Amino acid sequence: MARQPTGESVLSRAVRIFEAFTPDEPVLQVSEIARRTGLHLATASRLVAELTSHGLLTRDDDRRVRIGVRMWELALRASPTATLRDAAMPFMEDVHAVVGHHVQLGVRDGDEVIFLERLSAPKAVINYTRVAGRLPLHASSSGLVLLAHGPADLRERVLARPLRAYTANTITTPDRLRATLADIRKQGFAWCPGHIHEEALGVAVPVKDARGIVVAALSVIVPNTAESRAVTGILMAAARGITRSLPASPLIQ
Repeated sequence: MARQPTGESVLSRAVRIFEAFTPDEPVLQVSEIARRTGLHLATASRLVAELTSHGLLTRDDDRRVRIGVRMWELALRASPTATLRDAAMPFMEDVHAVVGHHVQLGVRDGDEVIFLERLSAPKAVINYTRVAGRLPLHASSSGLVLLAHGPADLRERVLARPLRAYTANTITTPDRLRATLADIRKQGFAWCPGHIHEEALGVAVPVKDARGIVVAALSVIVPNTAESRAVTGILMAAARGITRSLPASPLIQ
């Protein structure tokens, strides 16, 4: 890959262009892409045009830019998460039929949880997550499950940094986080009343592959009431069903 005078490859610049888009802002002007990436406007415009010619970006009628369907196609073709999602969907649908609110499947990507799928319903309790959306590991039930079962160096890295508060109930101290992670490993689920929003309760359980390694978190977001505690058993049963449906070959190398 040819390099520019700055020493940065064209590929690195193209990656920065893709990273300029967010779930809240999936459509951008070229000038905004240039501003967010730090690229000269002419460079951004040239790279956007080339990526568009390959279908990796696309332009609306007003010349605004969005990520192209071709990028989605290539990513889906290569991603092991597609197998995980396919195995999980029937069980997620069963859980959703019972809880009637939000059911989510999340995996760890670095120091965050990213959500592969979410089932919802009209008038469901408030929920900030979305498909392809991210949250820090300490804040949500899914993230806490993945952190609890992740490598020790990951836990120490998260414990060493400031922990963002979303509500007064969010875990924001290392001592409380350590104790919570130990409880999750012992009891097999994460219970997060009001951690992201005061009105919502997040409950998550680990999903394991054929080797017994945690590869995902299955969670529900339900009203923050005492009656919602009954969902834990349903989630655990669904997670076991997903494990049985996964292929013998590992999803994570």
